[in-house]
Amino acid sequence: MLTSMSTSTLIRDARKRAGLTQAELAERAGVTQSVIARLERGGGNPTFLTLERVLHAAGHRLELSAVHQGLRTVDETLIAQQLALSPAERIRGLDAHAAVTRTFVNARVHRREQHA
Repeated sequence: MLTSMSTSTLIRDARKRAGLTQAELAERAGVTQSVIARLERGGGNPTFLTLERVLHAAGHRLELSAVHQGLRTVDETLIAQQLALSPAERIRGLDAHAAVTRTFVNARVHRREQHA
């Protein structure tokens, strides 16, 4: 089962597997050859019904499913980036962030002292 594929690739692959030309697929789907060419080029954003009709004309059935992923409240790419670092690299990064934070805190304290 495919999890992700562009509609242009899906249509082009289905047509080629069916051994059809763009003109033949267009005739079967009830559209013009230029519509098929545009869809295969990625120049269109077909509706679900149009995609279903074109794929059916190529002898394919479109199946759609929704898979629950849960609510993501964190950016998992940031976690992956950190896990790719060695422990020493992670500590150096934390030290650098701590130094920047100290700079901001000290600047704020200094500004408050000047206005007091």
